[in-house]
Amino acid sequence: MRLTDRTLNRLPRPMADLLRKNRETVKFVIVGGFCYVVSLVANYALRLTVLDAKPVTALTIANIIATVVSYFLNREWSFRTRGGRRRHHEMFLYTVVNGIGVAVNSAPLWIAQYIFGLHAPNVSRTTEEISDFIFGMVIGVALAMIFRLWAYRVWVFPHDDVRPAPKRHEVPTQPAVPTPAGDSPGGA
Repeated sequence: MRLTDRTLNRLPRPMADLLRKNRETVKFVIVGGFCYVVSLVANYALRLTVLDAKPVTALTIANIIATVVSYFLNREWSFRTRGGRRRHHEMFLYTVVNGIGVAVNSAPLWIAQYIFGLHAPNVSRTTEEISDFIFGMVIGVALAMIFRLWAYRVWVFPHDDVRPAPKRHEVPTQPAVPTPAGDSPGGA
């Protein structure tokens, strides 16, 4: 039995049924969470080293790195059964959608930095860091995630059930009752 099914089988039945019905969205959110961590680590690694004075550039590069990771995880896991396009066409659309997604993700941080002026020397370094995190890593990521989920389903992986899904193992509703050796089901 696969890890996903074992995990879902431990949850209360109504919640497990809801998650199974929305399996694709749940997987997308899990991939998104993993790529959020990739983006967060890359963003702060860049900010603390070579791009200290350029937070929008650091966030943009971090999002590009996370996008590459996201493509492979989404294609092979989240949207495993979806597709319907040639691989190069799918990758082109994915790149366009994620280019827009990177812009959507970076826009709130850009607004905070350059329209609201939430950067040094206008505000303290602590206020700038908190603002950058909230506008870039919370608001921007949330807006980009919603956009990407919609765009992947509509443009990148438009057709459902194109590729075969792996067999899923469900928990039997009634335990199997073994028959003693030699007994036939007919009772003869």
